[in-house]
Amino acid sequence: MKHSQQADARTLAFLALKAIQNGGFANVIVDDVLTQSPLPDRDRRLVAELVYGSVRRQRTLDTLIDQLASKPASDQPPDLRLILHLGLYQLRYLTHIPASAAVNTTVDLAKQQRLGGLSGFVNGLLRRYTRLAETGVDPLQLPEEAIARLGVQHSYPDWIVQVYMDQLGLAAAETLCDWLNHPPSLDLRVNRLRASVDIVLQEFQQDGLEAEPVPHLPDGIRLRGGAVRSLPGFQEGLWTVQDSSAQLVSHCLDPQPGEVVIDACAAPGGKTTHIAELMGDHGTVWGCDRYASRLKRIDQTAQRLGLTSIQTCLGDSTQMEQFIDQGDRVLVDAPCSGLGTLHRHADARWRQTPESVEALVLLQQQLLTQAATWVKPGGYLVYSTCTLHPAENQGVVQQFLANHPHWQLQSLSSMAIATPYDSSAGWLTVWPHKHHMDGFFMAKLQRSPA
Repeated sequence: MKHSQQADARTLAFLALKAIQNGGFANVIVDDVLTQSPLPDRDRRLVAELVYGSVRRQRTLDTLIDQLASKPASDQPPDLRLILHLGLYQLRYLTHIPASAAVNTTVDLAKQQRLGGLSGFVNGLLRRYTRLAETGVDPLQLPEEAIARLGVQHSYPDWIVQVYMDQLGLAAAETLCDWLNHPPSLDLRVNRLRASVDIVLQEFQQDGLEAEPVPHLPDGIRLRGGAVRSLPGFQEGLWTVQDSSAQLVSHCLDPQPGEVVIDACAAPGGKTTHIAELMGDHGTVWGCDRYASRLKRIDQTAQRLGLTSIQTCLGDSTQMEQFIDQGDRVLVDAPCSGLGTLHRHADARWRQTPESVEALVLLQQQLLTQAATWVKPGGYLVYSTCTLHPAENQGVVQQFLANHPHWQLQSLSSMAIATPYDSSAGWLTVWPHKHHMDGFFMAKLQRSPA
């Protein structure tokens, strides 16, 4: 990689970080930056790594700056701190970039961003880090208290570490925190109406791609790299992107051909289309969402996959009454804090707070209560989230059951597909560090026939 290309990659990464600092979502900003970038693939990958890594490791990097800096944090311009994030991230987490190159390009970036008067400060701080690291001393000094130690070391707010530790204990919580700091895998779901896992794997192998079936998932494939839209079979609708744990949700719902199934929070449509595939595309699948633009994505995906049983409905699922007693099965894949998918959403750990979780719990309770009215007597409802926060999971389900005595929790432990996962309490929990997929929660409820 040429030095000028390296500088360009770091400039783009800095601009992306600045946009994220101003409120932009990391994945949207990175996509926009890379779409407009003429850089070769290797440098584009570096931009993504620098941005996602710097955002993900923000607390660790801030602690390093505060410990190494000769000036208090309050005296440093915000842009300078972002530049130091980029430099320290390379020094601490990237092994393929020489320390001297990381220091020099970071100093150049400071000058380029009109912070030349502070270039000596940048150079001094980064070289202080490298000198300590070369002596075998970790420049990062960790707090003694367990929660704060994990929070600083693995870069999480203390409250998230506490949520994990309360459920798992200290050692397993640390393993989970570490797992969620690694880049996510790319999982696909084969469209069983057009292909099979064996057919898709054969096509990938012919193109020299590394892929393997996901154990215990009949339609799941895990891929090692590749641009999605250019992969064989995408345009033909042989498969779609969906994480393995999200694929479990529709299997828990167990939709049958000819039924009416309603997906209350459907966009972008992964589970909606999976439901239609499991039904053999026979019956009616309603996909509901508050935004027309998001419903359009469902229609586009359904068209690519060749599915005709899906209809979309625009509206707020907490208030819809047209579906009362209409659904054989209903899915509420609720908006949540996403604490099981922090490896996919680098900035989510900094966006969520205990207060935002409380607001989400209220919304989840409203969605579940309203969607339950859509279920026919004797019908089923699956409640799922991609969080690992018990207040949003078990708490919501238990509150619903306490208020609705004509509903019962259905055990998922007897399902063959649930065997590898934690389903001892009736509901099913997927733990990323145990099951190597996104964290998820699923509960299946049945309405009394009478």
